[in-house]
Amino acid sequence: MSTWPEANQRYLLAALAETRAALGAEGEAATPDPESLEEIAAGMEAPPALEVLCERFGLSRFERSLLLLCAGMELDSGFSARCPAATFSFALASLPEPHWSAIAPSGPLRHWRLLEVGPGPALTTSPLRIDERVLHYLAGLDIRDERLAGTVRPLEDAPEAIPSHQLLAERIAAALSGALEQERFPVLQLCGPDPAAKRSVAAAACAGLGLRLQVLTAADLPVVPSEVAELIRLWEREAALTGSALLVDADAFDEGEPARDHALARLAEETRGVLFFAVRERRAVRHRPLLAFDVPRPARDEQEAIWRATLGPVAEQLNGHLEEVLSQFHLGLAGILSAGSQLQLDGDGDPGIALWDACRSQSRPRLEGLAQRIESAAGWDDLVLPAEQASVLRDIAVQVRRRQIVYEQWGFGGSGSRGLGVSALFSGPSGTGKTTAAEVLARELRLDLYRIDLSTVVSKYIGETEKNLRRVFDAAEEGGAILLFDEADALFGKRSEVKDSHDRYANIEVSYLLQRMEGYRGLAILTTNLKDALDAAFLRRLRFVVQFPFPDAEQRAEIWRRAFPARTPTEGLDPAKLARLGIAGGTIRNIALSAAFLAADEGSPVRMAHLARAARAEYTKMERSLPEEETREWST
Repeated sequence: MSTWPEANQRYLLAALAETRAALGAEGEAATPDPESLEEIAAGMEAPPALEVLCERFGLSRFERSLLLLCAGMELDSGFSARCPAATFSFALASLPEPHWSAIAPSGPLRHWRLLEVGPGPALTTSPLRIDERVLHYLAGLDIRDERLAGTVRPLEDAPEAIPSHQLLAERIAAALSGALEQERFPVLQLCGPDPAAKRSVAAAACAGLGLRLQVLTAADLPVVPSEVAELIRLWEREAALTGSALLVDADAFDEGEPARDHALARLAEETRGVLFFAVRERRAVRHRPLLAFDVPRPARDEQEAIWRATLGPVAEQLNGHLEEVLSQFHLGLAGILSAGSQLQLDGDGDPGIALWDACRSQSRPRLEGLAQRIESAAGWDDLVLPAEQASVLRDIAVQVRRRQIVYEQWGFGGSGSRGLGVSALFSGPSGTGKTTAAEVLARELRLDLYRIDLSTVVSKYIGETEKNLRRVFDAAEEGGAILLFDEADALFGKRSEVKDSHDRYANIEVSYLLQRMEGYRGLAILTTNLKDALDAAFLRRLRFVVQFPFPDAEQRAEIWRRAFPARTPTEGLDPAKLARLGIAGGTIRNIALSAAFLAADEGSPVRMAHLARAARAEYTKMERSLPEEETREWST
């Protein structure tokens, strides 16, 4: 028994012979090859490509013959003996059941780009040529259309669906099966934060329907209207030829691109067939039915199962450490698979640290333009604070580290996500150690610290601030990164009495922030120099409030003692004298650093005289006068 490609080739040759015979070529018998088309088709495991194409595009007998005429000009030298060039006028005169509409732009041959009309003095005498992709399809070759190759590609890397996602895929397939029968195709939106999970669900749904899945990334979508129209037409043809669905990956789409947004909207409205949109949040579709499905990240037990399947025998070695990772990182499907492949266990290293670092690397959020990642080098010894404040900071670390036990194992998180976030306000004068404290916590917890750039978050345009805040929290959620909103009073001021629309939208921004902070799985830290500028309702929802006091003389002396690294050469420094100068820790560190450069330039140890010069320069920068009575003895 011959294979389908071999049988399909025989069927096409027989169909070409039948068409060639209809042309009445000299010496040609008026019958096709001895083996009839029906006999060949009866022995095939699947229908011939020619008949599938004719059925899917609704070709008439004349349109079928015209397509075969053009195919014969490429595949069969016998056609050129009778037909030097395939033209519509020749087809009208030679092929059975001719009709003028076969060459109309709205007819299937031209609408679906099955044939191309070449240049010529008149439409009927212009040469006709079969499209290359269609010719390959008739020959049984699965060769992609070069015009789609740069934008649409088969989805080959979708991970296997986990149980909860498989159930969702079955729901989608059931909803689609009825639509396919009625040829009413809704837009299927897959919403959620995990791109790999959405691809997995779409692939599983298509597998259940016997469809192939191909993907188009929003960044690759053309924005010129004519190019968008051409892409839609070519894709619809490809979907019909191959039985495919299209997944539009709009996860990373920047809504600040109006032209691309319009192209995406047009793609959703005009593309016929099975169309998935992978988005973080729902997009409006005006003139087409819409089915939206939320695709969550894997649940904790599913994450553990994926980890164990990924790690294999190594999972038992990392059993205790795996619990710690599951309590901190909320990785999606792709993140776990990538972290597992990245994990390198060194016999001399700590496997728990290796696992943690692999997860931390994979979950590192993409906050470019909205936040700056701070490499945390400060430790507890770098903080000089009263015992009460230092104790609160350690309590913050404990709540972040142990929240899985309290929320999940002990049931405190059973009532919902509200109020489960660990949030803190660090208030106090500039330079008192607020940012340093955030660095200490990040280093203690081995988490990434991101300072939020408020100038890029706050927008004068309605709704933009909330969108930026959403991007910040969504991006940080997967790894529970520490978010530091520096000088937060600029964003989180008192909610005002509503007097106009600007007040109303300003209040919405603050309310949205409160909501996101309460549900954020990680630690969010707000710093302010003006605690009284914050809304009282806002303060009530914060888990911790830490007041960083201006350091007294004893604390300033301690800061001076710790200002110079152990390797820095010093001579004659007197912390008690230095502490007489009423400045905060940030200013002390600036003076110490400047003095070190002065000493290095002289090739000498850091002395009091260097600190006196550096202090004058620092005070000049602050447009203040250096108190001579407090620094008089520095140079002696």
